[in-house]
Amino acid sequence: MTLPGKTVERLSEYRRTLLECLKEKRNFIYSHDIAARLHITAVQVRRDLMLIGYSSVQRKGYDIRELIEKIGTVIDSEETVNVAIIGIGNLGRAVAGYFKGKRSKLNLVASFDTDPQKVNKVISGVKCYPYNDLEKMVRELDIRITILTVPADYAVEIAEDVVRLGIKGILNYTTIPLNVPSWVYLEEYDMITSIEKVAYFVKENTIGKQ
Repeated sequence: MTLPGKTVERLSEYRRTLLECLKEKRNFIYSHDIAARLHITAVQVRRDLMLIGYSSVQRKGYDIRELIEKIGTVIDSEETVNVAIIGIGNLGRAVAGYFKGKRSKLNLVASFDTDPQKVNKVISGVKCYPYNDLEKMVRELDIRITILTVPADYAVEIAEDVVRLGIKGILNYTTIPLNVPSWVYLEEYDMITSIEKVAYFVKENTIGKQ
């Protein structure tokens, strides 16, 4: 069964929360504890965990290590998936620095740029290749996912390039919505929209308190 996208997002958030709990020397956790940390309901947490076939609840709550392992078997690939960033400017560097080494099954293997001051250098822990070598390196490094952190004017052209090269997943950080074939999974994150959403609710909360 293919899980809904929102469920996969929450499972990833559950795992991050559980990993933090391990750092706190905790071994068990209740659904309402997970829910409180993520600002959702305990009912939602239990529904998601039942959806992946996990219902091993003890009187002291879920076994944290066991649940982390279960989530991993559901949302992680069996084999490592190689990822590349296209556009290693300020945003690309930030994404690379945050991403690298976070998940054993997701391997950031390359970045690409057209700036001669960047190519053939290691930036934020990953080697930057000239964009003209994209086709060659996608094949040599078996890149399956690309993260686009390029100027908006180039987004459509670059998306067409990576689709042509057989890339199966794109995370789009540009402000330009993309159209891709059905066999390519596209996730789009528009920072401006997110900030405007936050600003809207700040405004509404402020009005309500006046």
